[in-house]
Amino acid sequence: MDFTTIWLFVIAALTLLIIPGPAVFYIMARSIDQGKTAGLVSVLGVSVGGSVHVLAGAMGVSAILLTSATAFQMVKYLGAAYLIYLGCKTLFARSDQTTSDLPTVPRKKLLKVFYESVLVEVMNPKTALFFLAFFPQFISPAAGSVTMQFLLLGTIFILLAFMSDGLYAVLAASIRNRVLTIETPTAKAASPSPYGATGGILE
Repeated sequence: MDFTTIWLFVIAALTLLIIPGPAVFYIMARSIDQGKTAGLVSVLGVSVGGSVHVLAGAMGVSAILLTSATAFQMVKYLGAAYLIYLGCKTLFARSDQTTSDLPTVPRKKLLKVFYESVLVEVMNPKTALFFLAFFPQFISPAAGSVTMQFLLLGTIFILLAFMSDGLYAVLAASIRNRVLTIETPTAKAASPSPYGATGGILE
């Protein structure tokens, strides 16, 4: 696999990662509810879960290639069609989503946040479908081991997703802190003075 292909993959991956998906909304909800640390822990968990899909996808694509080169080409064509479908679905999706659309998540210990995040990503079949559709577009059997190419692209994608998701987590946490900063003085101003009633009696 040459550097040109890798750079094209990086550009395509970053373009896709700009659009927030369910995992990003989950991470933002966790950051808003529990703060930056919990949000970043959930990012780590999602990345680990994504790595599981990368390993499974690498083995699956290799198995398909061993079956026949025609089958591998079919995977690429079907994958391209699936990516077009996802693009159209995103294009025509509702654009009026706000932070109120974020999923509500109960407060949990950080270790549980990590385990839950891993499970959320591992159990998401759309991640597996996306990897199987996206990665083969940049893989060529003539360039060497298909498994190693898939793992390389998967590693790059996971690292890029980790940085992208981390930015969303930090952004959501900063919004949370700003809201809390605004609400705290307001709450203090609205609360009655503990000496108010006593002062009235003394007068």
